[in-house]
Amino acid sequence: MSGEADQIAGKAKELQGKVTGDKERESEGRTQHGAGDVEHHVGEAGDKLKGAGEALKDTADGR
Repeated sequence: MSGEADQIAGKAKELQGKVTGDKERESEGRTQHGAGDVEHHVGEAGDKLKGAGEALKDTADGR
């Protein structure tokens, strides 16, 4: 699952747990949503680092 998919699925589980009073399901949803947030931010950081690395390579190559 992607970070965004985990965010959405986690939020849905959290809401389902709140509506049904299932604290375990609610907690599971919060955990999955948080994991999705982390995965999303790690992906963004990786993209930024890749872009910075390419820019450095271009500078070194005189472009």
